[in-house]
Amino acid sequence: MYPWTKESSGIMPRTIYSKEHRSLVEKLKKARKEAGLDQIEAAKALGLTQSAISKIESGQRRIDIVQLKAFARIYRKKIDYFIK
Repeated sequence: MYPWTKESSGIMPRTIYSKEHRSLVEKLKKARKEAGLDQIEAAKALGLTQSAISKIESGQRRIDIVQLKAFARIYRKKIDYFIK
């Protein structure tokens, strides 16, 4: 069972292993590859380390909306591509 902040509030689970999070990281990986970037190139463009990109793409690290907007910009995707 997921650790909810409020049982009936509809708030997302705290775990990074939710279905929605897995979908997001798969789309991030796909978009990076479609943009023709490897993890090192993406990391440089985002001001991150390759390790950070790897952790994000493996689901070990979450990103916030500001970071998602940056990923969308360098991957040349609309932000709704990642959240649909």
